[in-house]
Amino acid sequence: MKVGIIGFGKTGKAVASVLLESKRTNLQWVLRRSHKLEHRSVPEFLGVESEEPGLIYSKDEFTAAELLHRFPVDAIIDFSSEDGLDYYAEAAADLGVTIISAISNYPEATLARLHKLAERTVVMHSPNITIGINFLLLAAKILKNIAPYTDIEILEEHFRDKKEVSGTAKIIARTLDLPEEDIKSVRAGGIIGVHEMLFGFPYQTVRLRHESITREAFGNGILFAVDNLKDKPAGFYSMEDLLLPYFSLSNSPSGLTEG
Repeated sequence: MKVGIIGFGKTGKAVASVLLESKRTNLQWVLRRSHKLEHRSVPEFLGVESEEPGLIYSKDEFTAAELLHRFPVDAIIDFSSEDGLDYYAEAAADLGVTIISAISNYPEATLARLHKLAERTVVMHSPNITIGINFLLLAAKILKNIAPYTDIEILEEHFRDKKEVSGTAKIIARTLDLPEEDIKSVRAGGIIGVHEMLFGFPYQTVRLRHESITREAFGNGILFAVDNLKDKPAGFYSMEDLLLPYFSLSNSPSGLTEG
């Protein structure tokens, strides 16, 4: 699948390196606001051996329609900002290009716009596109359904200079119908991101914990999304939509015995 990336910050660079090393995608270009690095090769810049073009362009160089006609892609992967959609959304929808957005905090109006675009093309939005976090969210919802009487605590840890409460932690709180102000935060050193859900039963404790070791974890999530969105009809999808089919287990004996 031919892909283009919007945004080339720390996460965008990490995702680009994962996509370049994968045989399932072909990185055509990266688009950024700055003219810095313009026309540089992403593989050369990142030190990744690849024959994929992966050239860097600035937003001012082309309109989105011009970019997509000159360098067509099957999917746009957005790691830019809340207003990134303003540049490419309409052109992508007109051409039926899949939109995969990993922007963490969209205003309600922008989310509504994404749903509107989904009437014309495949749109997926995930505020945290790592497979692990989205698996944990589903597992937490299931556990809460099984045992709604448990005490639940949400803990998040990040690097020392991160001032705001984690957006992912807020999503976890909303998913579990818990007040955001109850989230426990730790700031220390260079922690990239740790999220934990603690379920306190009367006679046992369950901890669901996810730790991002490097930002390349977002690249793994993108590859999962690309694979599972293939041949999907136009519509709005979440990581939960893509993960749910994998929760269907066979009825074979579990191997558990009493004792």
